[in-house]
Amino acid sequence: MTPERPAGVGVNLKAFGAQETPAPPKSAKAPRHPGSDASQLYAALDLGTNSCRMLIARPVGGHFEVVDSFSKAVELGTGLKTSGLLSHRPMQRTLQALRICRSKLEQHGVSKMRLVATEACRRARNSRDFIHRAHRETGLRLDIISAEEEARLAVVSCASLVAPETEQLLVIDIGGGSTELVWIDLSNVAPEKRRNAIMSMHRGTFMRAPAPDKPHVVDWISVPLGVATLKDYFNEVDDDAARFALMSWYFEEQLEAFAPYKNIPPHRAFQVIGTSGTITTVAASYLRLKRYDRNKVDGLVMNSQQVDSVIREYLALGPVGRRHDPRIGRERHTQIMSGAAILTALMRIWPTDRMSVADRGLREGLLFAQMSHDGALDLKP
Repeated sequence: MTPERPAGVGVNLKAFGAQETPAPPKSAKAPRHPGSDASQLYAALDLGTNSCRMLIARPVGGHFEVVDSFSKAVELGTGLKTSGLLSHRPMQRTLQALRICRSKLEQHGVSKMRLVATEACRRARNSRDFIHRAHRETGLRLDIISAEEEARLAVVSCASLVAPETEQLLVIDIGGGSTELVWIDLSNVAPEKRRNAIMSMHRGTFMRAPAPDKPHVVDWISVPLGVATLKDYFNEVDDDAARFALMSWYFEEQLEAFAPYKNIPPHRAFQVIGTSGTITTVAASYLRLKRYDRNKVDGLVMNSQQVDSVIREYLALGPVGRRHDPRIGRERHTQIMSGAAILTALMRIWPTDRMSVADRGLREGLLFAQMSHDGALDLKP
C-alpha cells in the first residue's frame, strides 16, 4: 500500500515540461446509427473500483455537450484487498454494465472513444484476464491506465475552474480505490493563459524538465486509498465516530512523502480544486438540494467550516440515518464517511481554508484529451 510517486519529483520547482504523446489507443468501433451525426461524437468510459461510468459528447466551442451518459455501481473491487483478485460476482456485474455501454455506443454510432480502467484493475492479479474477457464478451477494449495518467486527466478536466489569479494549484481526486493529488505551479504562466495551459497537460508527463510558459508540477502522489479501500481497513471498528477519526488520521499518515504543503504559508494565490462523488455530495448537502443540480454544485467554493459542518451532520445521523438521507443516496451511504475522512484530512493540512468543487473528473479529462488531440476544441488564447 505504498503511495506512488515518480522518481526525482519533489519540492524542486523546476520538474515539469510537456512532451507530445501519441494519439489515444483506438477501442472497438461501434456501428454508426443511421441518421446520427456520429462523426462529431466522442465517448469516455471510466471503470473504477466502485463504478462504471461513461459519457458520450460532442465538442462545442472550447467545451463539450453531453449527448448521453451512463453510471452504475458495479463494486468491481469487492474482495480485492483480501484475495488480490477480481471476484466472480463483481466481474459479472461489470460485464453487464459494459454491455449497456456497448449498446449506447452502437445506438449513437460512436467510433472515437477512450475506455479505461483504474485502481482495481491496476492492483488485481487477474485484471489482464478480465480485460481480455470483457473484450471477447462485449467488444469493448479497455486500457488499464497508470496512476499518473489518471491524475493528469483529472487535472485537465478541472482547467475551466482555475482562477486567473491562481499561482499555486492543488487538484484532489478521491476515487474508489485511490486518491490522486497534484500540486502545480502556475506562477510563470500569464494569468490569461493559465486555463489553456492546464488543458495542454494531457500531452505531458509529471517527470520531465521544465519548459517556458508551461504549468510546472511541483509534486504529485497516488495514495492507494479511496472511499472503498479505506473503509475496508476499518470495517471491524464498531463505533462510528472512532472509525471516522481513525480513517482520517490513517489517510493523513500516507501523505508523509507529499512534500509541497510543508512550511508553506497561506496565500490568496493558492487554490484547491476537489473532484469526487464525496466532494460533490458534501457540496449538495451544504446547499440543501432536494434534487442534485450539477449547475449549482460545479464551481461552488466552500470553506473548511462549511465542509466540517456537513460532515458533523453525517456523523450525527449515524449509519442508519445516512442510509435514509436522500442527500447522500443509496449507492453512496456506505462509503460517504470514508470519503469524508479523506476530505477532512486534506482540509486539515493545506495552507488554505477554501476549496473549489468540481463535478467532473477522469471521463471529462478523457474527452478533453481526445478532442484537443483532434483539434476539435476552439481553445482561445
